[in-house]
Amino acid sequence: MFSKFTSILQHAVEALAPSLPLQEDFVYHWKAITHYYIETSDDKAPVTDTNIPSHLEQMLDILVQEENERESGETGPCMEYLLHHKILETLYTLGKADCPPGMKQQVLAFYTKLLGRIRQPLLPHINVHRPVQKLIRLCGEVLATPTENEEIQFLCIVCAKLKQDPYLVNFFLESKLKAMALQGSASVITEDMIKEQESVGTDTGQPEETPAAAGAELMEKEDELPQQPEELSFSLDELNVTSSPESSTAGPNQDYNLVNSLLNLTKSPDGRIAVKACEGLMLLVSLPEPAAAKCLTQSTCLCELLTDRLATLYKALPQSLDPLDIETVEAINWGLDSYSHKEDASAFPGKRALISFLSWFDYCDQLIKEAQKTTAVAMAKAVRERFFIDVMEPQLMQTSEIGILTSTALLHRIVRQVTSDVLLQELVYFILGEHREPETLADINRHPLRHRLIEHCDHISDEISIMTLRMFEHLLQKPHEHILYNLVLRNLEERNYMEYKPPCQEDKDVVENGQIAGAVDLEEDPLFTDLSPDNTLSAQEWLSASPPVSPEHPKNDGKTEVHKIVNSFLCLVPDEAKSSYHVEGTGYDTYLRDAHRQFRDYCVVCLRWEWPGSPRSLEKCNLEASFFEGHFLKVLFERMGRILDQPYDVNLQVTSVLSKLSLFPHPHIHEYLLDPYVNLASGCKSLFSVIVRVVGDLMVRIQRIPDFTPKLLLVRKRLLGLEPEGPIIDHMTLLEGVIVLEEFCKELAAIAFVKYHTSATP
Repeated sequence: MFSKFTSILQHAVEALAPSLPLQEDFVYHWKAITHYYIETSDDKAPVTDTNIPSHLEQMLDILVQEENERESGETGPCMEYLLHHKILETLYTLGKADCPPGMKQQVLAFYTKLLGRIRQPLLPHINVHRPVQKLIRLCGEVLATPTENEEIQFLCIVCAKLKQDPYLVNFFLESKLKAMALQGSASVITEDMIKEQESVGTDTGQPEETPAAAGAELMEKEDELPQQPEELSFSLDELNVTSSPESSTAGPNQDYNLVNSLLNLTKSPDGRIAVKACEGLMLLVSLPEPAAAKCLTQSTCLCELLTDRLATLYKALPQSLDPLDIETVEAINWGLDSYSHKEDASAFPGKRALISFLSWFDYCDQLIKEAQKTTAVAMAKAVRERFFIDVMEPQLMQTSEIGILTSTALLHRIVRQVTSDVLLQELVYFILGEHREPETLADINRHPLRHRLIEHCDHISDEISIMTLRMFEHLLQKPHEHILYNLVLRNLEERNYMEYKPPCQEDKDVVENGQIAGAVDLEEDPLFTDLSPDNTLSAQEWLSASPPVSPEHPKNDGKTEVHKIVNSFLCLVPDEAKSSYHVEGTGYDTYLRDAHRQFRDYCVVCLRWEWPGSPRSLEKCNLEASFFEGHFLKVLFERMGRILDQPYDVNLQVTSVLSKLSLFPHPHIHEYLLDPYVNLASGCKSLFSVIVRVVGDLMVRIQRIPDFTPKLLLVRKRLLGLEPEGPIIDHMTLLEGVIVLEEFCKELAAIAFVKYHTSATP
């Protein structure tokens, strides 16, 4: 109490006394601090009961005032005094000893304010960055200490300064041998050292070799570096010469204590401290200095901490989570991971753990997104090896249906959430492998996880099938060329799904008569030998039943081909199996707007992949090689072939994935999935031929269902919510399948039209 009264009295005297020159005032306050250590006999009293905080604040105010009164970049005598007499070194030693108690907080606050409030560059000076280095080592040593808040503020201001001037990071890459020597030595505060500070002259700020400087050498001996000229500031050009040799390279013999201290503080039980530490790391990983990037990944535990925490949080999740909860949990932002179970009306078991996991994954994703390239690659590879492969893959490969469903739903959420290109690539390689050569039936198991996930698209559990298909659907929408190439394109490169024969005059005559050149009549198709002629419509009859020419695709404007393709899809489903024309707003035109928007978006993404504008010349293709559509399309075609016997939700998901594939602007995909006139090689299937087979089966089964059309219309109205639910209708699965089939054909027709229209528009 007495000391506080003395402080108040002192301020009153200062207010009445004539103002001293700034340098004298600055030295006066520093002497007042050193007097305490000479005169005090009670070193247990907290620092807040002394005048030290007030004197430190006054010193800061003087330095700021001095800078404001001078031209930009000019160093005043007070700053010279602070630098040349190594005041920061002395303060570091006092802070490390925490004498009096609480001094460490005061020192951290002084360093933070000094770096934050002074505009001129201080860190290039050896008498600033060396004590700053030492103070960094004291941060994060013990968690939940009273100094945590000051520690994180100090570390973040250092990070901010390095962000402004990235080259300075080289000063913070330290030799491990030096650090070990420092750990083995103790800083000593002696009364003689403090007394020597007293003998510093106050008349000038010249850097003479004073006893104070000699006293500070006690700390200098801890951390010998090659001597540098002690100019007040170095230009960036000079830094290349004056920095120590070890600053220019980084390797396993170096420490990056700034990173290590921040990593320790990310584990703080105080969420605010942990978030600030994460922000500091975000700044450091983005620095462009190669030496820092190398040291970051080779000499710190950054990669290990990121992946170990991911693994820990993933393993803390319940074994069974509702996929809908995983999908619908609110958008995750790593810096806002705050959650109160009591306040959450939509809480579910495991929500806290799920938010924590997704938040940390979001942080890893953002960190990799912001990081310097070599750092980003190293971190992403660590996530793949230490988390995706070691932790997630065993969960995805298990046989428990509940476990498969939960792990696939989490994988789906990760696919949706990832935004970093580098991490996305590692995720894609994890799911699909890196193979790019054409698949064969014998080697579809080369990447076991890919094989298992594709098999799960046709799982006995409809929930697992739907979730896996949804995961693939979102994967296909990610901006990475390898996804589509690995799943589909590598099997279409040679166009060996075609049976090539040069067009002859007879074919041209048939086309001019409105028939399909090279088309196979259903009655002659070996797939339909079990059907009687009375139950089938020929391809010619389907085309003759096509809708009238509309203004969107007139027959005489050079778009005859697309008109025929559109009609081929629109007329696939026979009239007696159609129900959309009975319900307003469900026509083919309703799909055009969506198809146009989606195709435009896909074109933007695929533009950088430099795909060809037209199919590869048949003369350059190996048409003799046997064709295999690949494991992914094989499973999709098999599911499509069972559309009349599968649940409605499964059918919606299968057709959704196929429509997404059809939207890609690659000529081989367009040809294989959207061109009914492709002359398929023997034994080959295409999307159109699969649908033709389904329609043939449908026409047989329609004959066996009484009142088929009224029932079909009722089911459609119920699905649209136009009719209330009522008694169960016979053949519900079949009727719902017919509706999905009709809508899918309209969607394919719209996609074909939009793709043709876009490619034909200059």
